[in-house]
Amino acid sequence: MQNEITISELAKLMNVSVHQIRYFEEKGVLQPAYTDENQYRMYGIEEVYKLSHILLLRKLGVSVQTIKECMTSYSADQYRDLFHTSLQEIEAELRRLKETQHFIKKVLQEQQDATTKSKQFQIKWRDTTYFTTWIKMDVSEQLTARHLAAQANRIPNLFEMDFHCIYDGSNTISLSLETKEPADHSLPQGNYLSMQTLINADDELEQAIEQLYAYAASQSFVTSGPLLLTEKSYLSLFSEQKLHYELQVCIEQRKVEV
Repeated sequence: MQNEITISELAKLMNVSVHQIRYFEEKGVLQPAYTDENQYRMYGIEEVYKLSHILLLRKLGVSVQTIKECMTSYSADQYRDLFHTSLQEIEAELRRLKETQHFIKKVLQEQQDATTKSKQFQIKWRDTTYFTTWIKMDVSEQLTARHLAAQANRIPNLFEMDFHCIYDGSNTISLSLETKEPADHSLPQGNYLSMQTLINADDELEQAIEQLYAYAASQSFVTSGPLLLTEKSYLSLFSEQKLHYELQVCIEQRKVEV
């Protein structure tokens, strides 16, 4: 019985295409044991092992151009380093995928909450929350692409994040990001009146703010502290390019004098 196999048999054995094997041959990393009288490429057990090593190195992300160097000159320590590097890259990719998974779940949950809740106004409990200032603007200014570009190095994946605007009644507003540690601003724990709204223009946002405070007054709520506007730009995908805002202000029930 002939001990060697054809290129088709090798491809089937290793679960690759004939084209891939020919490509490895063209790049000089794999050669047949011999070519028979019918011009068939024949491969023995040594080539089977060599191809398995090639495929393993490809799985580790090693380029075909580098494989020949690996297989002819790499020491055990160099192979060990190669595996460690590949492992680090895979772990980084897993972290990235986990973050993407978390973000997708967050978007789906928030979009569902925004569309299924029947009440426009809700009361939410907030723990003490800290914010670090990203951009300070005059109240008369509008956010521009230039503002964002000037701060681009500070914020990765900007529009995957909640974008907070803190307005305390002064002539400036602070565009901020939530942080876990004490920073430039803080909101105290307590009950907050919350309003979800879709905005197409700045005047609509002003109307929504007036509506929030009018509702608070109608319910005998005493508002305190700054107004927190949270822009969830990623939710605009679900609302024909309108920006999704949540407005929140700290409240207390007005005491009724007897």
